[in-house]
Amino acid sequence: MRVADYPRPDTLAAQAALAIATEYHTPSLLNHVQRSWLWAEGFRTARGLDADRELLYVSALLHDLGIVPEFDNHTLAYEDAAGHVAIALTAGAGWPADRRIRAHEVIVRHNWPEVDPAMDAEGHLLEIATALDISGARTDELPIGFRREVLQAYPRLDLATEFGACVADQAQRKPTTSARRLVDGGVQRKLRENPLERLLEG
Repeated sequence: MRVADYPRPDTLAAQAALAIATEYHTPSLLNHVQRSWLWAEGFRTARGLDADRELLYVSALLHDLGIVPEFDNHTLAYEDAAGHVAIALTAGAGWPADRRIRAHEVIVRHNWPEVDPAMDAEGHLLEIATALDISGARTDELPIGFRREVLQAYPRLDLATEFGACVADQAQRKPTTSARRLVDGGVQRKLRENPLERLLEG
């Protein structure tokens, strides 16, 4: 399992998703969404799951746009807001309505405690991929060489501080959303203690 095994989809929607993520995310968050895509691809391979790879890529690249000021919705959960950005972007790329809705679903479901792969393979993959990158869940399921290669290509930088602060802000302003559950579940501590933070040391 190597990073080279997973080329970016060469489609209008994929190119637009990368451009939007690059324009609006900090370097730490941009690396996070790209790592999340690669972790999802790694889990797809490891678990032998069939998935729409363009949908997975676009959803991964856009899944945290709801926490940036330009797309932060004052009432919606940040993942719901990001899902609506995905609907707009994929409409411009010519996706049909049902596939645009799938992008929204995948992004919203990445913050569920668990997603059944039989119901939503892409949502499941993004959920476990982001859990790995944020909380260190299922770290050993992916080969250590692949983990190191991904971290070298997309360093974690200040993710623990930046994402922890963003989610805490969301939880305070929108206490009925999933951000509150994440904060109450110790997401800031999990970010600091994530073994990926120290994998490249030494």
